[in-house]
Amino acid sequence: MNTHFPSMPLAWVNGSDAPEKTSLDIGFMALTDCASVVVAATQGFAQFHGLTLNLKRQGSWAGLRDKLVSGELDAAHCLYGLVYAVHLGIGGVPARDMAVLMGLNQNAQAINLSPALQRRGVTSPEALARLVHQHGARLTFAQTFPTGTHAMWLYYWLASQSIHPLRDVHSVVVPPAQMAAHVQAGRIDGFCVGEPWSADAVAKGQGFTLATSQSIWPDHPEKVLGCARAFVEQYPNSARALVKAILAASRFIEQSQENRRGTAQLLSGKAYLDTSLSSIEARLLGDYQDGLGNQWHDRHALRLFDQGRANLPYLSDGMWFMTQFRRWGLLHDDPDYLGVARQVQQLALYREAATALGVPCDDSPMRSSLLLDGIHWDGSDPHGYARGFRLHALDEAHDVRAGL
Repeated sequence: MNTHFPSMPLAWVNGSDAPEKTSLDIGFMALTDCASVVVAATQGFAQFHGLTLNLKRQGSWAGLRDKLVSGELDAAHCLYGLVYAVHLGIGGVPARDMAVLMGLNQNAQAINLSPALQRRGVTSPEALARLVHQHGARLTFAQTFPTGTHAMWLYYWLASQSIHPLRDVHSVVVPPAQMAAHVQAGRIDGFCVGEPWSADAVAKGQGFTLATSQSIWPDHPEKVLGCARAFVEQYPNSARALVKAILAASRFIEQSQENRRGTAQLLSGKAYLDTSLSSIEARLLGDYQDGLGNQWHDRHALRLFDQGRANLPYLSDGMWFMTQFRRWGLLHDDPDYLGVARQVQQLALYREAATALGVPCDDSPMRSSLLLDGIHWDGSDPHGYARGFRLHALDEAHDVRAGL
């Protein structure tokens, strides 16, 4: 396969900065946003920083989590919320100190509805809300992990349409690559998933894209490079070298459209996403068509680098997921939002790696965002933020064991 990538020179890494562990097992899921991990492992970036990355494709987020916790994987392409759930001891496993080394991407997830709903004219948020509230339809929506990003985007979007995600609809867990098959079998009415599986479902005639995650929160945090904190403590040089390698790969991918196209071709291979190039490439390039006849170039499409803005592990990003855990009853009490984020987000290590590569770093560990419902998030009052929503489940216990 000719992916048009240049060969990378090998670096001589020695002295105090040499990685303590040079061969690392890295987990990933078959999603477009694993791109920088795959490129780092296969195109010379890891070797340049003294590492060999052994990529281990996983079939489910639960399986990836278990191998990360057991130490079978050194680090992984990971859901933001998965890392925090393990750290906080929710979601079916005992609490374990975890670490976010860097962000891997922003944006590029999507909510799709089934062809059956499309035939009924349910092609807008308003039509969906009418179906649920006026006609009493009890729909089933799939997400990929109970504490993951897709569950949080789906819940947030439904709530913004006055649909309670825990009372008005059923929520089930389905691995990303199986979403279209579940729609075809009639087991689910819609889903939230990462690319290329939203585009793939549209291409197969298995529904349409009703909303993108970037329409919920432009430039939202998405996947991260996660690991147990013991890995950082035992192998700090390896952790720093790993961030350097993946950050350099992220920068490389976004240097040109040719590099993006080469990345799409690489990802389409059997070892990685094992699906058609066309399902990967268009939305990786930011070109969308929703299955309803609409086409557009998305201003907030997949960002793997964005001059480092997609990679800095902002404290406020980690805190946001905890506010949603509290909002939906996944946490029974408020955590020390800022304190936990400071434990998990490896800001100092990331800044060292970024500085060594000449990648700019925001001076502030917080960032400010406006979400689709007009609610502002900047991390300044997480306790109040979690309680400020009209729809929530703060006084309920949500069973996060389902589907794990």
